[in-house]
Amino acid sequence: MVLSNFVNDDRSDRLARGPISQKERALAPDLARGFMLLLVVLAHAPTLLFTSDPWVMNRPEGVHLLDRVINFIGLLFVDNRARYLFAVLFGYGLVMVIENQLRKGTSDRAAKRLLRRRAWILILFGFVLHVFIGGLDILSVYGFSILLIGWLLFRPDRVLTRTLILVGLFYSLLMPFMYIHVANALGGVGFPRLFSATDTYTGIVLERLFSFPSVQFIHITTPMLLPILVGMWAGRKRLLIEPHHHRKQLSRIVIAGISISVIGGLPLALIGAEIWHPTPTVAGLVFSLHLLTGLAGGCGYAAIFGLIGAVAKGTGRATRSLAALGKRSLTFFVFNEAILVLILSPVALGLGKTLHSTGAAMVAVLIWLTSLGLAIALEKMKRRGPLDALFRLLVYWK
Repeated sequence: MVLSNFVNDDRSDRLARGPISQKERALAPDLARGFMLLLVVLAHAPTLLFTSDPWVMNRPEGVHLLDRVINFIGLLFVDNRARYLFAVLFGYGLVMVIENQLRKGTSDRAAKRLLRRRAWILILFGFVLHVFIGGLDILSVYGFSILLIGWLLFRPDRVLTRTLILVGLFYSLLMPFMYIHVANALGGVGFPRLFSATDTYTGIVLERLFSFPSVQFIHITTPMLLPILVGMWAGRKRLLIEPHHHRKQLSRIVIAGISISVIGGLPLALIGAEIWHPTPTVAGLVFSLHLLTGLAGGCGYAAIFGLIGAVAKGTGRATRSLAALGKRSLTFFVFNEAILVLILSPVALGLGKTLHSTGAAMVAVLIWLTSLGLAIALEKMKRRGPLDALFRLLVYWK
């Protein structure tokens, strides 16, 4: 669907409607967002460990068999898959927001203004999360991504498709060269620790204040723009909003996406499980393969919930619970990050000094279950997530 077909030439700056209501929400994206939060907290938990130097990415070397199994599973199904699922859903949501505005008669200029405001508020939220809370920020990256590629939401499908192809080719050429260099500089694909036992809150805040711009650059130079573009393309096709019309296509995406993701993730998972010990050059190539094929995994996970949404009635307990969490994904993404920092970082409980991959995974699951319980309680009270409500208030402020 071409969003420009809805463009209104009226030069008014007023929005024709407010945010999407609870009744307008589609089930499949909310289910996917709820599941996404589990994958994200599982992926982020090991990054806060400082018990030893990272072995692969931010995962520490296993001290026993279960640690190595957890590393293997995490690298195969979670790491560099969760963030792309998040980004695909983000791009999809942008299309829904703008399409709903334009369909109701909002002018092109007003819709663009709404998009820019959304971007800057995401950057603000991400800045607070990164600098003052100490969590792993992706919100500001999404904000800057809107500023870079948001204009595509107002262009025809062919422009979006061509841009998607060109960006995909760019990243496919960039990633191997970049990570071969990084791996040789580091002696492998174990990245520097985020924390050390001697860190103080003041020191962390100052370091993150100055590192904020460089973090955005690092994320943009990884394939982060690509999954957002894929999500925008999927939004144009309405794959998750009208999944019953796209079951065959969603099934193909599941099969192809998960297969590519597993095949591409297996080499790095073998390194993480300490089964394979390649040279830094080969490890860099393997890591770039892991990054690029992770997008297929994110798409496959999203398509799974599209298929579930096509048949689910939304009345089952599991479905309602997961959707309740997905409706409040902003609130509980930040909540999960804050609790991870509270439990693992050296400025609070400091368990990251003693836990390894298995313990981090257990902490992550417990945090996600806590979020799930809180989301169910908010759903019963018919209350939005606090940060979701604040975000809407700021974005749609008149």
